[in-house]
Amino acid sequence: MNALFLVFVGGGIGASVRHIVNIVAARLFGISFPWGTMGINIAGSLAMGLLTAWLAARYEGLGQGLRLFLATGILGGFTTFSAFSLDAAVLWERGDHGAAAFYVLGSVVLSLAAIFAGLLIGRAVA
Repeated sequence: MNALFLVFVGGGIGASVRHIVNIVAARLFGISFPWGTMGINIAGSLAMGLLTAWLAARYEGLGQGLRLFLATGILGGFTTFSAFSLDAAVLWERGDHGAAAFYVLGSVVLSLAAIFAGLLIGRAVA
């Protein structure tokens, strides 16, 4: 239950920060392009890489709780793209280049197909 609580609290923090960044980006740059989301995805991926390397190097025993709170919780709430980026990087660094390419292309193409399917179905039902 403690692990779930760490993810829950961290996720709330991350989602709140994401919302603030999107508001600020919309005020600064307008809403014609999703600058906030793009910036969040890039910043979240950078933060995930830094955090993962830092935890692996310094907090081997203590790292599980910190990882759940910071990576799964805060960064997961901030952007799931950071988790996607980490998964792709792990596959690539393991030398499983085919699986990495399949994961990246499959995730992007199927996620876009799913959003359009959801929009189509949702509009038909509404």
